Amino acid sequence: MMTKGTGCTVIALALLATLQGCKETKPDEPFIFMLSDFMAAKELPYDSPPQVIYRIDDHRFVTLERYRDCNYGETWYNDTHSGIRHQLGRGGYEDYQGMLINADPTGRNLVFPSGAPPGLVTNERGVSVYLAYSTDGGKNFHSLEYMPHSFDPFEDSKRYAVYVDRERVYVEKRRNTDSYVESYPLIPGFIYDGKSDIPDNKHVEEDTLVPSGLRTPSGDDHIHCDASIKPTNPDAPLIRGDR
Repeated sequence: MMTKGTGCTVIALALLATLQGCKETKPDEPFIFMLSDFMAAKELPYDSPPQVIYRIDDHRFVTLERYRDCNYGETWYNDTHSGIRHQLGRGGYEDYQGMLINADPTGRNLVFPSGAPPGLVTNERGVSVYLAYSTDGGKNFHSLEYMPHSFDPFEDSKRYAVYVDRERVYVEKRRNTDSYVESYPLIPGFIYDGKSDIPDNKHVEEDTLVPSGLRTPSGDDHIHCDASIKPTNPDAPLIRGDR
C-alpha cells in the first residue's frame, strides 16, 4: 500500500541528484552538466521560452520553464481563471512517460506524477517516486508515493497510467499480460502522511478497476514537449543555492 506522502510538492529528486555526486569545476575545465548541481541551483539560468507540456482545458495547463532540454527544467501548474500559478518541481514531472488523465469535472482534484531524467543511475535499493495531488483545484499540492523501489524511473514510468476523477486517484501498473490498479480516495483537507487514518469510512482499494470513459477535457493523455525548442545558453553556469 503506497500511502507515504509529504506536504512538499518538489518531489524528492534532490535525493536522486546526490546519486550522481558533486564535483568542483575549475575555471579551465570543460563544462560538465551535473544533475546534483541542477537540482541544487538557486535559480535555473536557461533562457528557453515556456512551453505547455500538458493541458487540461483552455485555462488549466502545466508549463515547462527555464529548461535545458525536455528533461531538465521547472514545471508549473497554471490556472488562468483562478489566478493560480504553482511550481510543481524540477527535473521530475516533465520526465513522466506514462498515461495521465485528469478527469474530475468539478476541477477540485488534480494529479501529476513525477518521473526522473533518462539514464539516471540509482543505488542498489532503488528509489521511491511520487505523484503530486490537489483536492482544492491546485491551490495546494501534496505528494503520494506511486512507484516504490524503481531503478530507472524514466523507463519504469512508461508502464504506469494515472487517472483522477471526482472521488479518487487510480494508479495502474501495466504488467506483461495484465495490469494492477490501486485507488486512493481524495478528500478535501485530508493529506496522505502515512500516519493518519482515512476519514469518512473510505479506504485504499487494491486490485480494483479504473472507471470507464475517463478523459482529460483537452484530450491530452501524456506529457509532451517540443525538443526542437532549446535555450541559447545550455551551458550557463549553475549557481548552487547551498554555496
